[in-house]
Amino acid sequence: MAAANDIFLRKENKRMVGDIDRVLKKHPSVIVDMDRKEMIKEVVERREALISANGALATWTPSESTGRSPKDTITVRRGESEDEIDWDSPNNIPIDEETFDMLFEDALTALKKKDKIYVTDRVLGADPKYALPTRTITDRALTALFTLNMFRPMPDDIGKSIFKDEQFNILVLPYDKLDNNRYEGRLRKMPDGTTSSMAVAMDYDRRIGIVYGSAYGGSVKKLMFTVMNYLLPAKGILPLHCSANEGADGNTALLLGLSGTGKTTLSADPNRALLGDDEHGWSDDGVANFENGCYAKLINIKREKEPEIYDAIMHEAIYTDHGAIVENAMFYPDRTFDFDDDRLTPNSRGSYPLTFLENIKKSSVGGHPSTILFLTADANGVLPPISRLTPEQAMLWFLMGYTSKLAGTETGIVDPVSTFSRFFGEPFMPRNPDVYAKMLGERMKRHGAQVYLVNTGWSGGPYGVGSRMDINLTRRLVDAALNGELEGVKYREDNLFHVMVPETCPGVPDKILNPIETWVDRGAYMERAKKLAEDFSRHFDRAYGNKGISPEIVSQCPGK
Repeated sequence: MAAANDIFLRKENKRMVGDIDRVLKKHPSVIVDMDRKEMIKEVVERREALISANGALATWTPSESTGRSPKDTITVRRGESEDEIDWDSPNNIPIDEETFDMLFEDALTALKKKDKIYVTDRVLGADPKYALPTRTITDRALTALFTLNMFRPMPDDIGKSIFKDEQFNILVLPYDKLDNNRYEGRLRKMPDGTTSSMAVAMDYDRRIGIVYGSAYGGSVKKLMFTVMNYLLPAKGILPLHCSANEGADGNTALLLGLSGTGKTTLSADPNRALLGDDEHGWSDDGVANFENGCYAKLINIKREKEPEIYDAIMHEAIYTDHGAIVENAMFYPDRTFDFDDDRLTPNSRGSYPLTFLENIKKSSVGGHPSTILFLTADANGVLPPISRLTPEQAMLWFLMGYTSKLAGTETGIVDPVSTFSRFFGEPFMPRNPDVYAKMLGERMKRHGAQVYLVNTGWSGGPYGVGSRMDINLTRRLVDAALNGELEGVKYREDNLFHVMVPETCPGVPDKILNPIETWVDRGAYMERAKKLAEDFSRHFDRAYGNKGISPEIVSQCPGK
């Protein structure tokens, strides 16, 4: 039965690719794999972006496209693959095959009417053994340029890839809108009662993606990362939403963390070469970056704090040699940017190739990680600044993906809100959660990787009482983890949070390592710590109570 289904889906893919090819063959102006410099010129000539004073490109999107639209991100649900996907996750929103076919039909109809169509043939994955050929078809030169920045060039040895015959096709119509009435009852209802005119849709089985009505560059990038995160586990490869770097000794480190935890800052280490900053695969051969570039958040960026990212965007060059895309940042008549002004959006972004960074490993491929860092910014001030995790503890914290965010202020009081995002990237991890967790545990044990939980948040009390961990102190702790200085010290187990806390760390006061010792009121610490542990326990039961997680992992959940 499975073989028959596979044959059917391959025929379906062939039919749909045939439909795309017929549109491209009949269209009077199709540009395939244009040279990057020429593409930059095309973007400017078509007024899809302006040239900034330093040579980067400045562009702006409609207000509904200043970020991803999770509620419009949808996945085809069908019998052949539905058991592989966690449909209980709020990020896996199902649609039927008929609705996707309507989107596909509308996308082709819209493309036929465009004056130009741009096609880029790239791959995701720096390891040619599992590079995924990706063809992007769009009416926007800027979208095509974005794929040149973000997706990798087609390697000469693509024939070695396990995906060599499984190209993924993505149709991108950033500024077109769907007919609301046509999709009544099929797509989500908006607050005003109308049907959404936007869709970011994925059909894993027929290997087709559609971005319709979203001009946010991240919609293209994250759609394809979600596809990789679905495809790779079936091939025995663990996808990770993380940054990766490599020391002079060749040891690879992975850094996982949600927004605001310091992932980008800590991975940009002058003493370590960057493999990539967002998505990697961990195969039997080691770690490999998915992408060709970076898509960095720019709000409040300062050269003195993040010089590599700042210079990647703000270095001066002839515009055809530059091609960094600055999305939705404030821009003045003298063609300069103001990254501190968030009136347009706090989510201004910069897209640029990795080669714009100085300290990188050009191959974007490394060995098996010896150290993995889970970053959290605990605004409760109750987690240790660093702790070691056993494989079972690591799988638990990997499942939880914890950090905390600050709620709005009312009568001068701000209380942290616990935030959980499985695998530190929940919206982009579609499979059942036990799959990713088991793969991490297996690889940790097989390759001897040590996982540390690093709290970049508060110490001495919660936000408003304590203080944020000093970045230099955090760097010292991270260096100690990477250099093996924490391997020979004594540890104590924290029985509430189920983590192993070092009693000493070279260059760090012992008192700092035990969070309760930094609080004036020890009773207040215990009350706050128990509350956070209860948050963990409740979320675990809600998200994973029926997911068959092994008892060894469940027992390591804080509050249990």
